Amino acid sequence: MLARRFTIVCLLMSLFGMFFAILVAEAGRPARAWTAADVCQLGCVNQSNR
Repeated sequence: MLARRFTIVCLLMSLFGMFFAILVAEAGRPARAWTAADVCQLGCVNQSNR
């Protein structure tokens, strides 16, 4: 009975740890901003395909 409770607690803690890690990773990721190089590259590609 003690092993079953320990297993359930360990599984719940690992799930909580994974969700917490996902939240921390998303908060630490910088937002992707459009730079002049990206816009120029997209414009050049669109002009060459015409």
